[in-house]
Amino acid sequence: MHTPAPRFPDLVKAGVGLRHAHVSEFLTGAGKAGWLEVHAENYLVAGGPRLAQLEKLRQDYPVSFHSVALSLGAADGVDTAHLARLRALYDRFQPCLVSDHLAWTGLAGTHVPDLLPLPLTGQTLEIVAANVARAQDALGRRLLVENPSLYVRFTADQMDEGEFLAALAVRTGCGLLLDLNNLYISASNRGQDAARLLTHFPGDAVQEIHLAGHARMDVDGGSLLIDDHGSAVPDPVWALYESALRRFGPRPTLVEWDTALPPLAVLLSQATKADAVREAAAC
Repeated sequence: MHTPAPRFPDLVKAGVGLRHAHVSEFLTGAGKAGWLEVHAENYLVAGGPRLAQLEKLRQDYPVSFHSVALSLGAADGVDTAHLARLRALYDRFQPCLVSDHLAWTGLAGTHVPDLLPLPLTGQTLEIVAANVARAQDALGRRLLVENPSLYVRFTADQMDEGEFLAALAVRTGCGLLLDLNNLYISASNRGQDAARLLTHFPGDAVQEIHLAGHARMDVDGGSLLIDDHGSAVPDPVWALYESALRRFGPRPTLVEWDTALPPLAVLLSQATKADAVREAAAC
């Protein structure tokens, strides 16, 4: 079943996350990607070389901004000062997409450097929907909400992640960023079927797809998958990507690689493979 694809004429080819080690190669034209994603919190500065480099890069590439600190699941609401800083950054660079996570990252002014999970209940939906609505109003843009990697299930859960995010999209008009690596990790760690969970994500709301690698850790005689973005996209995630393309049609796709960073050519080869998978799915 295909749902209508959004129009992203400049995001047909797969993009990659922009990391500092690769900036000079992109600036000199030694590397070429379909588009670039940057972590917004790394650019919340008044000036300097980092912003100047991004100004140059956006002349040649569509740029998206991916934030990690909105804390959309926080019971005490989103930080209006942080939203204002993001709004100023987005107004300056006019990103093609903006996104954050279905998670909370702090409470009462205390921030933690992690994406903490939420019980998927009706009460949580009320909180997240209110925060997403406030964020979209403050940013003046549609926000894409990403499914994070999960390691436990809450006994209070009343729905799975896809159903929760589908309801959130209906309530707020937000879009979804479907991270297929996270989906595979969450399903594996919690004894679920990733292919089945994929069917619960509404294709008309999915506006972007992420691909990445993960690590495997032995814990208490079992195996735990860790979202470390430190290796090539594994075969099970590629298989989920093929399924997503068949179900939804093509979507802007990004390859993430953040730790054990490889040479740029290796990262770009992953984007090339994503393009090949997309083209094969269209046949």
